[in-house]
Amino acid sequence: MELEKATSMVLDIWRSFRTLPVWVQIWVAVVLVPVNLLPLAFLDQPQGHLIALLAISGMALNVPIMLGARGMSGAMALPHILCWVPLVIIATLLLFSEDPLSPAFAGFLRVLLIVDITSLVFDFRDAARWLRSRQAP
Repeated sequence: MELEKATSMVLDIWRSFRTLPVWVQIWVAVVLVPVNLLPLAFLDQPQGHLIALLAISGMALNVPIMLGARGMSGAMALPHILCWVPLVIIATLLLFSEDPLSPAFAGFLRVLLIVDITSLVFDFRDAARWLRSRQAP
């Protein structure tokens, strides 16, 4: 019985994901998730563990939200804001520091900044909408 409930919940989340615009589905599956998992390849770099922790936490903290909502929710923007704003600051400081970074790590940080700043633009809007909807009587 528990397996049926878990399967049903996963299917509900999948169906909710599939109702998002196609460009959002592609963005999440092909760009956002892979780029935010890539810090695992740079753990040996300056602040590599912290960058990986923040990048992955921004996604992992959405799991309880998806489970609670049984699908996608505007509340999913909140973990991104919580984790990725500090991540963006740390990555920016690293890129502008005088300490030399490997070309691969510096290039990765640039990609991570582009992706996560782009996501945060939408996340701030989505979080504001979600918070306003929670305040409505």
